[in-house]
Amino acid sequence: MNIYDFAMKMELDGQIFYENLAKNTTHEGVRRIFLELAADEQKHYELFSRMKEKNSAGPMPQSAALDLAKNLFCQMVADSPAKQLPKSDLEAYQQALKAERDSATLYLEAASKEPDPEIRQILVKIADEEQKHFNIIENIYLFVNAPNQSMVWSESNPLDEY
Repeated sequence: MNIYDFAMKMELDGQIFYENLAKNTTHEGVRRIFLELAADEQKHYELFSRMKEKNSAGPMPQSAALDLAKNLFCQMVADSPAKQLPKSDLEAYQQALKAERDSATLYLEAASKEPDPEIRQILVKIADEEQKHFNIIENIYLFVNAPNQSMVWSESNPLDEY
């Protein structure tokens, strides 16, 4: 599978995912955050599109490992209208965290199985972009959820549940 096409599809599906979360929140500030995350997905799409164009002179990098991978956001978008809608804004952040973590993991696992070093490097770069997105959402989640935390915070990590 062409890794650029795969990554670009993931980003477009991610954009739809965040736009759906924005539509279903009642809090204007949270809506704006999800719309910004959707815009970030568009920026990632454009980054991967530029990477694809830059490498268009030679054969497009193919990854057999990605052939086996499912498109995580596509699955979440398909499932979300009926049964996966978050019950709260915090749950929406948790869904976003899980999606970004799973996406980064998918690319890292594909990279670890990829025999071609050039393709492996591209997959790791894409995983790094997804990890940056996870870090942004994680910081927002921790800030928004801070009032709900108790003294037990230092003894456990609520992010382990994703």
